[in-house]
Amino acid sequence: MKIDRRSFLGGAAAAALGGAGIYELVDQLSGGSPVRSAAAVGLPSEQHLLDLQTTHSEGVPVIVPPLHSEILTATVHDVDLRKAQSELEDVLRGLESKYEPLTPAGLGVTVGWGIPYFARVRGAAQRHLPFDRRARKPVLLPTRRFPSDPRDTILEHNDVAFLLRSDARSHIDDAEARLRALDFLHVTSIRRGFAGGGFAGKTSLPKKMAIAAGVPGADLIPDTSELFLGFTSTQKAGLGPRLIANHETLGYVDLRTGYFHGGTHMHLSHISEDLEAWYLNFDFSERVLTAFAPGQKAKMNQQTVPQGPKDVHDEAQLQHSFGKTGRFGHSASIQPTSRLQRNHVGPDGTVYPKGTAIPQRADFNTLDNPFFFSANPARDKYTKDPAAGVHFVVFNPTGDDFERNRLAMDGRLPGGKTLPVKQRSRAQGFNSVLTTTHRQNYLVPPRRHRSFPLAEL
Repeated sequence: MKIDRRSFLGGAAAAALGGAGIYELVDQLSGGSPVRSAAAVGLPSEQHLLDLQTTHSEGVPVIVPPLHSEILTATVHDVDLRKAQSELEDVLRGLESKYEPLTPAGLGVTVGWGIPYFARVRGAAQRHLPFDRRARKPVLLPTRRFPSDPRDTILEHNDVAFLLRSDARSHIDDAEARLRALDFLHVTSIRRGFAGGGFAGKTSLPKKMAIAAGVPGADLIPDTSELFLGFTSTQKAGLGPRLIANHETLGYVDLRTGYFHGGTHMHLSHISEDLEAWYLNFDFSERVLTAFAPGQKAKMNQQTVPQGPKDVHDEAQLQHSFGKTGRFGHSASIQPTSRLQRNHVGPDGTVYPKGTAIPQRADFNTLDNPFFFSANPARDKYTKDPAAGVHFVVFNPTGDDFERNRLAMDGRLPGGKTLPVKQRSRAQGFNSVLTTTHRQNYLVPPRRHRSFPLAEL
């Protein structure tokens, strides 16, 4: 029987904004928090980084994601920005002093700011916001719909988003309560979810949660699947290494005054997933083709298919494969934009080989429909019934870098070539079973400027 939030919590408790709802099951079903190493001493300039463990799945190195993730989005009331800056920073430092901030055993907090906020500090923003040299555009771009997005995909206008990550639900609950107590923030949404489990051969957390919620197609999820769609999402080779998503690392960005050195760009979206369509309409071989590329080799029911630098498709391979099959896989379509096309040496001397991934994803599965809490349920089409989905979070050096990846997913290649495929058709693979409901772009400042950036100027 399907569990909705009210039946799970019991009426009045579910009506309270702070109740964790069905996500309280994560701690019961996860089998305990992963063993985490102690984080390095000292806080890095980057606030979007977490020190995550590496394990192996089917012989491939994979990152062990945090069990719990949550996002709060908010608008800012008319307020003295300098005073608000001080109050928010006090809250964030209080959390850092209570919980180790660099590991999911404690609490990771990342703060991103949207275009509506920077309009409040327009003069300083015009002087200090970084600029994308490659695209000849600002690093932070207005949010847009992409060709395969529905016409009713909501382009959000929040001032700020807080990404909270931990293996302990109680740590996130504490952070949420402290942030909501700030009277200058009007919380517009709360988005909750989970990831992980299954690496040791046990039933994974997403499958347990989907079954507990009675989500259609839950029984079809592979037992050890890290996420709902069955394939391992956190291959180490498929995620950008530590500093690569920083504005300064790849040379795309003019940092101008340097105020945002150590910062990055964050895209946030909610995507609903049709599990029955994925597992019933696509057999295993077609799921492999769709997730990776036509001709991709995989053993029956393999979940972790290697995607290292030697497995990367370039644009010529992608076009050739599409010409022969009329199909393109998700990984193959975005690799010409999401992987380095040549060796690169970062400003600190780090060598990034050809084929290295650039985006740093922090996405997580959810039963939100579309959010755990919405301040505007009619606009957001909120319902209390659980549904399979993903809160997609990704860090890129610039907004244009993210857009190149997302357009490639629709067959729009960086060189100007468009692969002739009908949007949201079966030939587009993932896009036929995924529906984006909300989007927004954010700029993530370095840690030293995370609280109301530029307000002091």
